[in-house]
Amino acid sequence: MFKYRILACLLTLSAIVATPAAVAQTIPDYAAIVATPDRSDADRKLDTNRAPAQWLAFIGAKPGMKILDIFAVYGWKAELLARAVAPDGKVYAQNSEAVFARVKDRLDARLKTPATASIVSVVRPFEDPAPPGMHDFDLVTFFYAYHDITYLGVDRAKMNKAFYDALKPGGELVVGDYSAKPGAGTSVVQTLHRSDEALVRSEIEAAGFKLIDHGDFLHVPEDARDAPSHSSAQPVDIYMLKFRSRADPQKAPVTNPAGA
Repeated sequence: MFKYRILACLLTLSAIVATPAAVAQTIPDYAAIVATPDRSDADRKLDTNRAPAQWLAFIGAKPGMKILDIFAVYGWKAELLARAVAPDGKVYAQNSEAVFARVKDRLDARLKTPATASIVSVVRPFEDPAPPGMHDFDLVTFFYAYHDITYLGVDRAKMNKAFYDALKPGGELVVGDYSAKPGAGTSVVQTLHRSDEALVRSEIEAAGFKLIDHGDFLHVPEDARDAPSHSSAQPVDIYMLKFRSRADPQKAPVTNPAGA
């Protein structure tokens, strides 16, 4: 009996010691993903000033995850995410009907490549972006376009609530966009293609999300934020925010006060 107790203790200790290594193995080599030789030259050009390896690390994409990528456009983001969640994960690349009509040929061409086998193209409105009945996403990602949906007249409150409902309990929403000057509100979303970080945060928190991280790896102090983001000759300041949904799906969302 004593021998069995010793053996049980040893097995328990072995499991405890092995756990960190097992967890570490689930974290992809993001730099290696970005450096993969079969990525296109066009995608590598888009990498400029976007720090894709750090971007993937901030998002926390891991093998087996299910991710809903909002406003996927041509799929630069979706493909990087798909490489990170491979081989068993899925990335649902959402575009609205209007956006999809503009990007269809290039997106379809991308989806014929081996690296995108785990990407599913989804054409749905921003206010209801997830495929019907899907409420178990690990992550929702939305980058470089919050300003676009603002001037396009999307119901942002409904959209953010739809993001919340698409996530599994404790799932995360990661958002990034080109920074407007503090206090700009929605005044430059169409003219400068930038959004007000504080306003975006308050709108997302109003859907029940809690801010859990803020990435500054694309912060550019020299950016005066007074030129259009897409035509600036200099690097543009980009804010990154990570939110978490509530752990208990039965509880009603609670709006967090701005700045909390």
